[in-house]
Amino acid sequence: MVTIYLSLGSNIGDRRRNIEKALLELEKNNVAKLKLSSFYETEPVGPKQRNFYNIAGKFKTDLEPVELLKTLKLIEKKLGRIKTYRWGPRVIDIDILFYGNKIIDKKELIIPHKEIEDRAFVLVPMKEIAPRFVHPKIKKTIQTLWQQLKNV
Repeated sequence: MVTIYLSLGSNIGDRRRNIEKALLELEKNNVAKLKLSSFYETEPVGPKQRNFYNIAGKFKTDLEPVELLKTLKLIEKKLGRIKTYRWGPRVIDIDILFYGNKIIDKKELIIPHKEIEDRAFVLVPMKEIAPRFVHPKIKKTIQTLWQQLKNV
């Protein structure tokens, strides 16, 4: 079993319920919840649209990274996510932030998720649940990344 961190977001329909449904689906698919952040309402990146609800979670899984990604995409589809355009509205978005301390850079999968250090909607909930977690590529804690972003 490996410890992973996921980011979940929604800005269509009942945003909170969409995330709660995704959490139930994760449990059914061998992704066990350990700790969740509070819900945060955040402004979207990109085009003007409804605000998102976002959370971060610490989980355990025995799924390999690519298998985990496929599982997350299937959950998103099951819950009604339709591919539209980059940074468009979505019923649910589930991203792998960290997979243990692995660094993966493949066409289909990049871990740690790119641009974590530039995204308040990721850093704020991550800071709540894992402020001392060290980003394996950047070698800084989540707390430090948040401070640097806040001071920009």
